[in-house]
Amino acid sequence: MKIYLNGTMVDEADAKISVFDHGLLYGDGIFEGIRLYRGCVFRLDEHLERLEKSAHAILLNLPWVRATIAEAICETCRINGLEDGYIRVIVTRGVGSLGLSHLSCNDPQLIIIADKITLYPEEHYTKGLKIITSPTRRINPAALAPMVKSLNYMNNILAKADANRAGCLEAIMLNDQGYVAECTGDNIFIRHKDKWFTPPTSAGALRGITRGAVLDIMEELGFSCEEPNLTRYDIWTADEMFLTGTAAEVIPVVEVDGRSIGEGVPGLLTHKILEAFHDLVGKDGQMI
Repeated sequence: MKIYLNGTMVDEADAKISVFDHGLLYGDGIFEGIRLYRGCVFRLDEHLERLEKSAHAILLNLPWVRATIAEAICETCRINGLEDGYIRVIVTRGVGSLGLSHLSCNDPQLIIIADKITLYPEEHYTKGLKIITSPTRRINPAALAPMVKSLNYMNNILAKADANRAGCLEAIMLNDQGYVAECTGDNIFIRHKDKWFTPPTSAGALRGITRGAVLDIMEELGFSCEEPNLTRYDIWTADEMFLTGTAAEVIPVVEVDGRSIGEGVPGLLTHKILEAFHDLVGKDGQMI
C-alpha cells in the first residue's frame, strides 16, 4: 500500500513523521474520514470544507489549497487500485519544541491513507447492534468544539473501552448535563411514532457528513426530523434507532442498556433510509 506523505507516495513502511511532531506529542492536528464508493469520493468537498474549518478553529494554517488536497486524495485511491474504501486525511501541526506553544511549529504534515475498512461485522447491519451508555462523558462543547475533528481522541477511546468491556461494539456518550451527545464515533437517530430525532451539535454531537446526508434523505422521503436535547429515557423508549458515520454508514440499533428498541429488530423505516443512502453514495461525490 502507498501512503501520500507531503507530496510523495511512499510505501507504508516508510510513512514516518518526526517524534517531535506536535501531532504525536500533543495530539495537535486534525483529520477527516472519507468514503470511496464505486470510484466516487463521497461528498469530498464537504469533507475538505470541514477540514479547513477545523484548521482555522485551532489556528493551523494549511499551506495547500482545497483542489491540491482533493487531487492528492484521488491519486492515493488510484495508485492503490481502490474502487471502494476508506480514506483518512491527517494534518499534523508539524515538528516543534518540547512545549505546548504552536508557534514553534511551522511545517504542517499532510498524510493520506486509502484502504479497506470494516467497522462492524456485516451481520449487525441486518440484525442490529446492542450498545450501552458509557460512564465516560463527552467533553463540554464550551471546552472543545465538537465540530473540530482533532487528533486528540482519548475521550472517545475511553468510552469505546467502556463498550468493549461490556461486550459491545459501541457506546452512547452523554454530555455533562446528562443529555445524549453521540456515540464514540457515530451520530444517533431515533424515532418516536411519526417523528425522528437526533441530538443537536450544541449537545456535543459532531456535525457528521453522513448525518447530513441522512437528514437530506429524510427530507426527500417526507420524514420529520428534529434536533432537541435527548435523554436516556428518550433513547430507551424509542421505536427505532440507528447510527450514522463515515465508517459505520447507517447501522440499526436494537438494544440499549439491556432494553429493546421497538420490537428488538431493525425497523422498516431504518431499512428504507439505509437503502436510500446506498442509492445516494455512488452519485454524490467526485470521481477519482
